[in-house]
Amino acid sequence: MRIRHTLGGIATAVIALAALAAAPAQALGPTSSAVLTQGAVGGPDVAVGDVLTADLATGTFATFYSSASGTSGVKCAASAFSATVTANPAAPGAATEQLDTQTFGSCTSNVLGVMGVQSITVNNLPYTNSVGDGAGNPVTLSPSGAGALQTTVVLRTILGTVTCVYRAAGSIAGTTSNTAQTIGFTSQVFPKFSGPSTCFPAGYFTALYGPVLDSSVPGSPHVFVN
Repeated sequence: MRIRHTLGGIATAVIALAALAAAPAQALGPTSSAVLTQGAVGGPDVAVGDVLTADLATGTFATFYSSASGTSGVKCAASAFSATVTANPAAPGAATEQLDTQTFGSCTSNVLGVMGVQSITVNNLPYTNSVGDGAGNPVTLSPSGAGALQTTVVLRTILGTVTCVYRAAGSIAGTTSNTAQTIGFTSQVFPKFSGPSTCFPAGYFTALYGPVLDSSVPGSPHVFVN
């Protein structure tokens, strides 16, 4: 009887210890992913300091048209950006990036009197880019201490070279998509800040970039928004 009592006590103690060992794991629950992850939704977190890059999505153009619904203005077959991640908190929330570079190339114009596009330059970099994980994965591109969101377009015309400067009134808005890991802007207005009458009164910017890659990681995995 004494032996049976001792064995029963040991078994009870083992069960109790096992329950105690399991309790902390249950209390902790699953680890939350950050807003930006690599390779898949819920994949490894994108590290602060990583550099994200993207070209235009295949088959798309970056455009600066003279109206939100028109097709008159400037169209570019090449564009790319590079941004550094400055914050990537656990979802839900918003990650922030510093837009370091944005380039445009292979640009043409169908504006009357314009013979070609000499250059398009994004001024006052870096900008601040916020990527949220709410409805539509909203994106907000805002000016930093360097100055307003501004783009300088140099056109070749029949009367010589003209310089058109376009400046946003504040921030511009976009969205991201996990379907093809893209970030896009549609008809974001940049009113003319300076330039002759050859320059249209406002430029409406549209572009779709993707896939967005984490270029700081071997293999440059795609970036997703949780």
